[in-house]
Amino acid sequence: MDGLVSRVVVIGGGTAGWLAASLIAARADPAAAVPLIVTLVESPDIPAIGVGEGTWPTMRATLQSIGVSEAEFLLACDASFKQGSRFDGWRTGAAGDSYLHPFTPPPSVPALDLVRGWQAQGRNLNFASAVSAQARVCGLALAPRQRAMPDYAGALNYAYHLDAAKFAAFLSGHATGKLGVRHIRDHVVAVDRAEGGDILAVRTAASGPVAGDLFIDCTGHAALLVGDALGVPFIDRSDVLFNDRALAAQLPVAPHSPVAAQTNATAHAAGWIWDIGLPTRRGIGCVYSSRHLTDDAAAATLTGYLKDTQLAGAGDLPFRRLTFRSGHRERFWERNCVAVGLSAGFLEPLEASAIVLVELSVGALLDGFPRTRAAMDLHAARFNTLFRYRWDRIVEFLKLHYVLSQRDEPYWRDHRDAGTVPTRLCELLRIWRDQPPSRTDLLQADEIFPAASYQYVLYGMGFATPAQGPLRVEAPDADAALRAVEQRGRTLAASLPSNRTYLDALRAASPALREQIS
Repeated sequence: MDGLVSRVVVIGGGTAGWLAASLIAARADPAAAVPLIVTLVESPDIPAIGVGEGTWPTMRATLQSIGVSEAEFLLACDASFKQGSRFDGWRTGAAGDSYLHPFTPPPSVPALDLVRGWQAQGRNLNFASAVSAQARVCGLALAPRQRAMPDYAGALNYAYHLDAAKFAAFLSGHATGKLGVRHIRDHVVAVDRAEGGDILAVRTAASGPVAGDLFIDCTGHAALLVGDALGVPFIDRSDVLFNDRALAAQLPVAPHSPVAAQTNATAHAAGWIWDIGLPTRRGIGCVYSSRHLTDDAAAATLTGYLKDTQLAGAGDLPFRRLTFRSGHRERFWERNCVAVGLSAGFLEPLEASAIVLVELSVGALLDGFPRTRAAMDLHAARFNTLFRYRWDRIVEFLKLHYVLSQRDEPYWRDHRDAGTVPTRLCELLRIWRDQPPSRTDLLQADEIFPAASYQYVLYGMGFATPAQGPLRVEAPDADAALRAVEQRGRTLAASLPSNRTYLDALRAASPALREQIS
């Protein structure tokens, strides 16, 4: 049995730590000859970042896999449904400059046929509205499901907006109460290393050493294990993605007010503003580049947005300032330590990649979980190759939103400078002049952003559609598919409740659960 991996120690709480601990513990086999023990060590006085309020549709399967009721999650985390992201002012900044990146893909018609069919409609519909019924549903602030549906089922693909602090607390209770995760609240004061370099234990101030076979570093930007102890370098990507600061605010909302069905991202002169609707409040923040905008000017920009959107109570609202570097570790699994969450890296919050990277990282770890230490380095090498690929693809996809802009402020002009655009993205943009994004351009079986996501951004930003080529296009198939989309949009608009109606009815129907949670 020597060398078996049976003790997993997660260092750090928050969303990343508790999600990692929950996913690993939920997969542990209680009948194993040497059962897996999952321990989470959490400092009692380090506050969570607490602004990561957007998830991806993957979260539904994640919550289901750890045995969480969807209704309980929605109530405990003040959560709402997210069906995509809307981008206002990114193309030109003019009135009406808006497009949607929905979670539901276009019809399964060859991409070129679909684009040709959209062009031939001649009804001045934007791409997302033509190819996805979700655009109409989002425009009406409707929920993606009805309450009679089973947990995690929907008429459309969806994710969640949530209160990050409440989510971490909810996961903590679930992990310790139902999944058997050991919880140690203590400060890590030292890291013990083996002669060969592995981590043997973390030393805590009051609880002594906590030994493990596999360590998960969820210590956030501090990266106590992967960075400080193991010395894995950080790769700065701010040469491509300029934003490095944010001002965040939270505003209560009036009862019965609409709850948006998507994250709203509004461009400004040197960045963008997020606006996320929850049942009891809105999370709003200004993301910007300190090279292009001062802190005072950013505060004025956010204040102007709050005034323009006529949000009650926004006058004396304090702003929380956050600083960050867009980048990631050179390696994510080093010896017997896996970096998950902010310790692995962070890219600006556009398209909400932070929490999904936690899910994907732990999922990949579990898919290739090392039974013994002898196999660990091989698993680590494969893991590092996969996640370097994924981080590179996220960087490219986020840059796509900026490089297509026609705005004329220095920040946006600098984003179009060829020296700041990854080579692979430049090559793809050249290819996409002749054909739409397709699976041919994305080589992994499980891409982090599929071809449909690139299509929504490209054509939402006004990228020229391919000129007529020598190959015949099967337009009739696309025409039928687009007519079906329009009909489905009408049907869903007539049958789905609003987000507010759904969430208020859920709360009213669950008084016992509300009391238990509070």
